[in-house]
Amino acid sequence: MTPSFCALSDVQAACQDATVTQELLKEGFHRDLLVKVELGAVGEEAQGCAVAARIHLPPGIYVDPDELASLQQHNLTKAVLIPEVVDVEAPEYLATDLLVLLYLEPDPRCSRCFRAALPVHGRYHRPAEESEEALVILKSPEVLVCCCDDRLSAECRKPAEVEAPCSGGNVSPCQWYSITHKPASEELILQIPVGLRQHSSFVCAVTLLATVLCSSLILAAVCRYGHFSPVTCLE
Repeated sequence: MTPSFCALSDVQAACQDATVTQELLKEGFHRDLLVKVELGAVGEEAQGCAVAARIHLPPGIYVDPDELASLQQHNLTKAVLIPEVVDVEAPEYLATDLLVLLYLEPDPRCSRCFRAALPVHGRYHRPAEESEEALVILKSPEVLVCCCDDRLSAECRKPAEVEAPCSGGNVSPCQWYSITHKPASEELILQIPVGLRQHSSFVCAVTLLATVLCSSLILAAVCRYGHFSPVTCLE
């Protein structure tokens, strides 16, 4: 029994040689999520296959479908949103989770490496009691491989329920497989600035004052430079 156990352990170790890392670029509410995958030993079998990352986005972060469509038209990125319709104006407490299938491109500096960047945006959160930052946790993405010639070892894969085509030239339906991997880190934390509840009265007062002042200036400019009679302005 020992040799069989050792052989199984060797297979599992070889399958888990793949690694995935994710990194947030830029600052503020508008960021780029960079995903990098190194397939390791599995990479020899995945040559010519499509590689993607299935990313779960919590309600505190979203992808703009219009921005993504524009990037895809210029071949800057390729991804599938689930659901396709996203309310970009909704705050975090009214939003829902998103799933993104991000197609990865081969890294010319590494034969077994793939990478892609996805523009993401932070949502507005409720005012907090003490902390001026809300934390949005991004779990490590799932690595998927789509090979139309079924070349991957059965020990290193399991079928994945993905309704999306392969990104290669073959337009026929292909089966996506989830690849066992080890994440460089289990999660990535995005810090989003939020307001404090004790400032609510001050913010409301300033907003009301600014609204009244601007409205008065606009009305005065219309009465002064517009084609109205003084009687109309007084009314």
